[in-house]
Amino acid sequence: MVSRKKCLVLGLTAFLWVELHAQNENQNTKCRLLGKFNLTGYVEALTKALLSRFNFRGFRWMKTMIHTIKEINERKDILPNHTLGYQIFDNCYTISKTMETAFTFLTGQEEYQPNFRNSTGKYLVGIIGAGGSLLSVAASRILELYHMPQVGYTSSCPILSDKFQFPSYLRTIPSDKIQSEAMVTLIKHFGWVWVGAIAADDDFGKYGKAVNAVMTPTARVIVLYTSDIDLSSFVLEMVHHNITDRTWIASEAWITSALIAKPEYFPYFGGTIGFAVPRTVIPGLKEFLYDVHPIVYAMAYGLDRLSRCDLRESDKGNMECSHIPDFKPMDVMCYLKGLKFTTHDGRRIQWNMNGDLESGYYDILNRQIDNAGEIAFVKVGEYKFQKSKFELVLPKNSMIFWNTESSMLPDSVCTKLCPPGTRKRIRQGQPICCFDCIPCADGYVSEKPGQRECDACGEDDWSNAQKSKCVSKEVEFLAYEEALGFTLVILSIFGALVVLAVTVVYVIHRHTPLVKANDQELSFLIQMSLVITVLSSMLFIGKPLNWSCMARQVTLALGFCLCLSSILGKTISLFFAYRISKSKTRLISIHPITRKLIVLICVLGEISVCSAYLLLEPPRMYKDIEPQNVKIIFECNEGSIEFLCSIFGFDVLLALLCFLTTFVARQLPDNYYEGKCITFAMLVFFIVWISFVPAYLSTKGKFKVAVEIFAILASSYGLLGCIFLPKCFIILLRPKRNTEETVGGRVPTVDRSIQLTSASVSSELNNTTVSTVLDE
Repeated sequence: MVSRKKCLVLGLTAFLWVELHAQNENQNTKCRLLGKFNLTGYVEALTKALLSRFNFRGFRWMKTMIHTIKEINERKDILPNHTLGYQIFDNCYTISKTMETAFTFLTGQEEYQPNFRNSTGKYLVGIIGAGGSLLSVAASRILELYHMPQVGYTSSCPILSDKFQFPSYLRTIPSDKIQSEAMVTLIKHFGWVWVGAIAADDDFGKYGKAVNAVMTPTARVIVLYTSDIDLSSFVLEMVHHNITDRTWIASEAWITSALIAKPEYFPYFGGTIGFAVPRTVIPGLKEFLYDVHPIVYAMAYGLDRLSRCDLRESDKGNMECSHIPDFKPMDVMCYLKGLKFTTHDGRRIQWNMNGDLESGYYDILNRQIDNAGEIAFVKVGEYKFQKSKFELVLPKNSMIFWNTESSMLPDSVCTKLCPPGTRKRIRQGQPICCFDCIPCADGYVSEKPGQRECDACGEDDWSNAQKSKCVSKEVEFLAYEEALGFTLVILSIFGALVVLAVTVVYVIHRHTPLVKANDQELSFLIQMSLVITVLSSMLFIGKPLNWSCMARQVTLALGFCLCLSSILGKTISLFFAYRISKSKTRLISIHPITRKLIVLICVLGEISVCSAYLLLEPPRMYKDIEPQNVKIIFECNEGSIEFLCSIFGFDVLLALLCFLTTFVARQLPDNYYEGKCITFAMLVFFIVWISFVPAYLSTKGKFKVAVEIFAILASSYGLLGCIFLPKCFIILLRPKRNTEETVGGRVPTVDRSIQLTSASVSSELNNTTVSTVLDE
């Protein structure tokens, strides 16, 4: 424990004596107790009414030692035929007085002359004390000259574990190193990270700074590492400034001190939690007293082993047996070091090589006030230690009183814990528990409070608005359920139904001149291909999959190829009809089978290119992540751009040939208007797809797909409307015009003898291979 040169208090340095007085009578050895008390401080305190300066703790330690010596002397199993004596001096809690008493014990005189004489005739075997770390260090440096055994009961300074400086010092109180570790463990247990530390300016307090804390006005929890003697003035300052919102962590030196355990101080120090050396009930004493009792027994057991020559196995070959009274103080130390015994309350006493306890525990006390208004120290837990093993025991049902407005566990932090969605940024030049809370960046989250770094979300996830959790990214594709997708599906199905309706009309009126004109089989192929193209647009709707990505472009390309190659077959017929009308010769017309072969060759060529496309570099579904990372766009990676341009480039070539052949034949009679219809259909086709390119490149996501579907439907509807609707109008609404004469017409020729009608041209082109010969 700590001491300061402030006031006159009662400290104890107790010394054990053994006096042997041989009596010839009955040939029995008898001992008598020699008591010498120097209690000036105690007497002065009583006579001068200086009770506020009187150290009642030291007085209780003295009473306990006297009681224990008496108890040992009455026992027959320890030191039979020997009597323990004692001599008590008041060291006044000062180093100078402690050194004087040390010299007195060594000389046995009152003159305090350092000639190290012992002329009293009694045998000094050891010293108990002194009552503080600083005093024990001062006394030991003198007593170690004669290897005088010294056992401490309150001196906890870790320097006393240094056996190079203090080889003969033992103690029954844990080292402050253990207490400091216990304080750190307690602080961590309650989650306090901003803790003040106040320590006395001496060896005792210096080692208390091992607690990792910083003194600051904002700290609500403060470690107070000092003695009760030094604490008196500090308590008065606390009362003067009316500081009541602090929770104190006390060292064992003052947690139960009577100087502070007063009801008037409770508003300032109530709820203090700290460590205390375990109390024990000693038979014959009414009070709970501190750990002086085992020390006296340790010295008695050591002397008893010496009297019986009970050496350790490791020492039997190195030293001879000693006998009372022929022994040296250093001989007693050998028996003390190997001592193991159990106290009356079951505690195991055993010292390690440093003279510290091998195992033990602290009581964790909480300062409360009882129903009578008196200060009560309630045990709320324990801190157990055994070699390198430490354990903090705080039962969940411990009734700890906290001196806060809410009576709840105090929160002592430099900066409150960063909430979820933020991370800690350490302030430069300040302790690590002082930090700023910075919001997480986009795509990063902190789900738990107090995270040092934000965690990145997965590829398919994104941070929510609060940055507290990762949520699935918004997925974008043209879905059937949304209005745009549903509308396009309706348009696709409606277009297919219209084409089928036209097919039904053509089938019903297949024998009429208008249907028979210019190869009705090709008309049916065109209608079938338009059904394919309008329905292929539905493959572009919905979440893209690998199979749908491969099917949609290929189906569209093949549908347009079939449609345009069939139209090319028709335009070639019109081209030959126009050449017949303009030529002076009778031209050789193509056979209908030839037109079918043109369609077949074009379609087979397209199929071969599409097959290579699907086998070598097929389209695949992929996830396009936006630069802002807020959503995932599911779309198709079209694979090889070369193959894709090849298959659609072939369709463009067919459309261009259809346009050129019909444009040349546009001057056929007005009533034979199929050439004009196809010409206009090709113009619509080109306008749609030329407009499609910039619109497609300027859009993204589902709208990009919608633009392509609009282009497919618009071009398909354009071909359907321009080629078939005029004929269906005549067939259904103007049936009188559906005749050979009305459908046909005079075709101007070079030879006036040759009269061609559209019907005759169609019949001729459909049913003959050779039409005319050169006109002479």
